[in-house]
Parts: sequence; C-alpha cells; structure tokens
Amino acid sequence: MSKRPWGFVVGGLLVALLLAGVVSNYASAHPDGLDSSLLRGCTVDAEGEITGGSCPAQQERDHELVDSPLADYGVRGLDNDFLSTGLSGVLGVLLTFAVGGGVFWLLRRRGPQQPAAGAATAEAGGRAAGSPADDASRAARSR
Repeated sequence: MSKRPWGFVVGGLLVALLLAGVVSNYASAHPDGLDSSLLRGCTVDAEGEITGGSCPAQQERDHELVDSPLADYGVRGLDNDFLSTGLSGVLGVLLTFAVGGGVFWLLRRRGPQQPAAGAATAEAGGRAAGSPADDASRAARSR
C-alpha cells in the first residue's frame, strides 16, 4: 500500500466538489422533518408563511450569522441563484478540506508518542526492556 494515497484524496475531493457545486442545486426545497415538525399546529400558505394557529416555528428568529458572506446556502452579492448555491458549496468543501487536512498534518507532525517515564532502559546502549533488539541479544547470549 502506498504511503501517500494522493489519487484517492484528490478523487474524493473532486467528487465532493462536484456534489457541492452542481448537485446541491437540485436538493429538495420542501422542508425537512425538523422544519415540518415545528410547523405542527399552524396553518401555512403556498409560500410557506405562517397564517394562523400556534406552533414552535412562530418563535423563529434570525441566526447571529445571518449577514455572513455564505449565509442561507448562497454567496452574498451574487444574483444568479444556481451559481451562488454552487459556489457556496465549493467554498464550504474547500474550507472543510483545508481545516481537516491542517489538523491531520499537525497530528502527523507531532510524531510517535514517547514511552512513559516508568519504562526505563534495561541494558547499555539505551534499548528498552522487552524490545525486539533486547530479545535478540538475550537469545544470542544464551547459545
């Protein structure tokens, strides 16, 4: 097995970019299970606006990041909805890939964990007791 599976990583990134950039535009516009359960008890018009009744969705308010550049599954300032949704998906995938790749890179750079302080070296030469080199030298001396 290759130490660096670049083909697999690049292929996965390309598939994720395709899904986020193109396929995301064809996602259902109908509310999901959470949205529809929050509307129970209310009457809703054709545009999805609450017209009466009592339900938890009436307590809805804007999110703190409603003015962010990628809010509401789009890029602020782009008038083309298809391009805006696709570009926000692509930017989200690239940002997630960069953060995830950075975390894995940092973890890899830390190297292997050092042995605990209680695991002292047993023989001259600095080999730890129970290591394969220690076992081999003991076997050679017993012959």
